[in-house]
Amino acid sequence: MAEPVKLYNGGVYLVDGKTIISEEVVSGAMQDAPQLPNPDAAREGTIAYGILAEHNTSGDMDRLRLRFDALASHDITYVGVIQTAKASGMTEFPVPYVLTNCHNTLCAVGGTINEDDHVFGLSAAKKYGGIFVPPHIAVIHQYMREMQAGCGKMILGTDSHTRYGALGTMAIGEGGGELVKQLLRDTYDVAYPRVVAVYLEGAPVPGVGPQDIALAIIRAVFDCGYVKNAVMEFVGPGVASMPTDYRNGVDVMTTETTCLTSIWRTDEDTRSYLAEHGREADYRELNPAPVAYYDGCVRVDLSAVRPMIALPFHPSNAYAIEELNANLEDILHEVELRAAEVGGGRASLSLLDKIRPDGRLQVQQGVIAGCSGGNFTNVMQAARVLKGKTCGNGEFALSVYPSSQPVFLEMASNGAAFDLMQAGAIVRTAFCGPCFGAGDTPANNGLSIRHTTRNFPNREGSKPGNGQLTGVALMDARSIAATAAAGGVLTAATDLPEDVWDERVSYHFDASAYEHRVYQGFGAAEGERDLVYGPNIKDWPDMEPLAENILLRVASKIMDDVTTTDELIPSGETSSYRSNPLGLAEFTLSRRDPEYVGRAKAVAALEAQRLGGAVPAEVAGVFDRLVSAGAPGAGDPASVEIGSTIYAVKPGDGSAREQAASCQRVLGGLANITREYATKRYRSNVMNWGMVPFQMKGEPTFEVGDYVYVPGIRSALEGAMDAIAAWVVRANGEVEQIELFVADMTSEERAIVKAGCLINYNRDRAKNN
Repeated sequence: MAEPVKLYNGGVYLVDGKTIISEEVVSGAMQDAPQLPNPDAAREGTIAYGILAEHNTSGDMDRLRLRFDALASHDITYVGVIQTAKASGMTEFPVPYVLTNCHNTLCAVGGTINEDDHVFGLSAAKKYGGIFVPPHIAVIHQYMREMQAGCGKMILGTDSHTRYGALGTMAIGEGGGELVKQLLRDTYDVAYPRVVAVYLEGAPVPGVGPQDIALAIIRAVFDCGYVKNAVMEFVGPGVASMPTDYRNGVDVMTTETTCLTSIWRTDEDTRSYLAEHGREADYRELNPAPVAYYDGCVRVDLSAVRPMIALPFHPSNAYAIEELNANLEDILHEVELRAAEVGGGRASLSLLDKIRPDGRLQVQQGVIAGCSGGNFTNVMQAARVLKGKTCGNGEFALSVYPSSQPVFLEMASNGAAFDLMQAGAIVRTAFCGPCFGAGDTPANNGLSIRHTTRNFPNREGSKPGNGQLTGVALMDARSIAATAAAGGVLTAATDLPEDVWDERVSYHFDASAYEHRVYQGFGAAEGERDLVYGPNIKDWPDMEPLAENILLRVASKIMDDVTTTDELIPSGETSSYRSNPLGLAEFTLSRRDPEYVGRAKAVAALEAQRLGGAVPAEVAGVFDRLVSAGAPGAGDPASVEIGSTIYAVKPGDGSAREQAASCQRVLGGLANITREYATKRYRSNVMNWGMVPFQMKGEPTFEVGDYVYVPGIRSALEGAMDAIAAWVVRANGEVEQIELFVADMTSEERAIVKAGCLINYNRDRAKNN
């Protein structure tokens, strides 16, 4: 079977939405190449260009300053966003802001703190004019699809899977600081991104679902960074082969490619979807111009995609199920080697022992849930497979989480919920927990197959430090249901008869659950109301402005190829403490480098001594060595700000949660040093929390406990940042000069870092105005 995904070298022209002409052809490789406009002119023919132009306030398409049509947060992030915006002077929500309660829904950890945050969220919606979606009613992205997304709109959310491109909406997931800027009527500032065509042709074969299409794309583009920080624009005749709800399932997974956002061409099926949800007025046809230029092209033959499985510990670790079965022992052995690294000698995961005597793979758990798996089309296909079947009474168990109450209502009405439950599946309410470790944590050494968004290490809830390690493999709901019907024996959906499948299932949207339970307060702010604070909700601690010279002590050094945000600040039960900045910070890097918090606190104690007027004895010798080495400013240690830093090769893949950066900051972090940042959103979080986003070429020559002295950093942030001199002081007293750099920052980002954090920046701005 040929590879279903092809990546083009260089840019391409798309002519009449159907014909791809590579830039190599146009540049002279063929004499009969058509006459086409230059790339700069033809870039304006993309769908993305038109939407970005409509939302840009700068007048300069190279430097975008965007305002969004709506905002969204869930109950891990909205308290911090509102607290920050309130401290910055916000008086009401200027655009629809949806507060959902789909992450800390179960209220099972930390006593009252989760429900206290929900009460806070409702009080904020009333005070500032927001939309409040109570627990169990909808996961964040399903509500936004059903009630907010529309053609030509832009939506910003504090969740990395903020993706509504299949509904003609360019949606971006970012840290809370970027939403705060929108709440203060500021802008989202970004250089004009690369736009990459995802050209779809053919049609999925029966049994192949949206997760299969998505995993095939992720497998092809992630490692090479083909679409990193780019817009993925889905075009081509294959779009029409998929109903809109199916497209939604592909689209939400684009986050795992590390792209910035996505957009799809729209058609009558898009109109029908919006009309069914009472919003036909939000439809408009979106297509590229007759000639459009793209900075790259991902060409996907949908008919060549087969059921996929992404093995632990990343969505890009993907194989066709038939490919896995043909090389089962070799592939599983490779995963076991990676698991040994994740376990760090404290825990292990065995997979080879899950191969049955007949050579097939036995799994222990299946989950269909969240913004990717809980869509109506997916759960309906699972119900079709399991009608009249059984999941068995052995070790395998299946849970199904419809993504919203309207989806659940339709399943109850048409009998799908009955079929699932009769087969032994557990049908639950809308909840994101299985996707980030707050629900359905498997048994130690178990293998779970899930139609959710991520399978990063420990994201399913295990704790290697306590001797626990499990594995999650991502699959489509169709193959999960086929596996469930086989009692947990891995089975591809295409092994079932074709007449099982019908992707264009009828759906009736019943909005009564929303009408009866969702608080709709936009445009009706009650400013005199008080916010309701539970005892765990704490204000952000004070943070210093950046000094001219800084001394960084390395508190962690992570040499993994990629460091996820879940490793920087674990998800799952720890997220219950997210409304208490210092309380949550206690968990920073706890599953990756448990000694980090203690080291960072020790550095913060040195800075406290300095602020008290004393040069800490521990660093006096460091400054002596710096003076001897001729480092500028080292002769006045009392004026040098002391803070911690982490080094990671490529941090920030994964969640948009700003806590991955803010937890470092409240522990006294002043910088990150990296080879590169995995995502824009994590780098933005670093800057919004007042940390310098350093990078360096080559391998780091410092270790944990060494010092990195950076003189003149505040001045450097006012000018060129491509070569910043720094000095390393090692534990043995050796001094070495190194060179750091900072990639381009906007003038506002520079000002935020110099101010010490976004809150300080906004307070200073308010005083000056």
